[in-house]
Amino acid sequence: MALLDDVLDASGGLARWNSLNRFTLHLSVGGSLFSSAGHAREFKDVTAEGSTRTQSLRFTGITGGEHSGSFQPDAITIESLDGEVLRSWPNPSLAFPEVGVPTLADELHLVFFCGVAIWSCLTNPFLLAHPDVVVEELPPWREGTETWRRLRAQFPSHLITLAPEQIFYFDESALQRRTDHDLFGTKVAHYSWAHDSFGGIVVPTLRRAQTLQPDGTVIAKPVLMDVEIFDADFE
Repeated sequence: MALLDDVLDASGGLARWNSLNRFTLHLSVGGSLFSSAGHAREFKDVTAEGSTRTQSLRFTGITGGEHSGSFQPDAITIESLDGEVLRSWPNPSLAFPEVGVPTLADELHLVFFCGVAIWSCLTNPFLLAHPDVVVEELPPWREGTETWRRLRAQFPSHLITLAPEQIFYFDESALQRRTDHDLFGTKVAHYSWAHDSFGGIVVPTLRRAQTLQPDGTVIAKPVLMDVEIFDADFE
């Protein structure tokens, strides 16, 4: 597919990506999803170490620098900094909110959500080339004065994602600028910008999730999720 080929090349190339195994990030995550659950500073200034090949991610420095959190599809753990497992959640599911309870109130839920979100942020758009992901090009979208090209992606059930179907938007340079999907019963638009190159892989260093309206426009506030990547390393 011509658009997907352009997108992969703009982000560093599939050959370069396939030569990598791991990534390390220094980042900050916040937004109203976190503050409303009492975790406004839970993921401020943390380190995330993950695999480019499998869904595995470990956060160091959560809960004010006191704990680590580990995400894998079959288990979520909260650990001390020396590796002692303090809490665990086997076979987690994103369908965890209960009526009247903030979505991310439990720290295990928080680690699960951030694990899925950050791993997806770092592996897309290369994840779209996965043989089990079904990709279809959609008509272009007018975003302000720019025309963005779009891909609809349907993810297989064995990949844990924020939504099984997502729409990706790419600017004239074929860089990812927006992703639309359902999140906890609400449609959201996840914008990305300020791209930078780390070891030959181009990553948007700023991301912001906002509520999506039926006409395709967004509600500016509150910002549901804010991500800032200060540094990234791939190996």
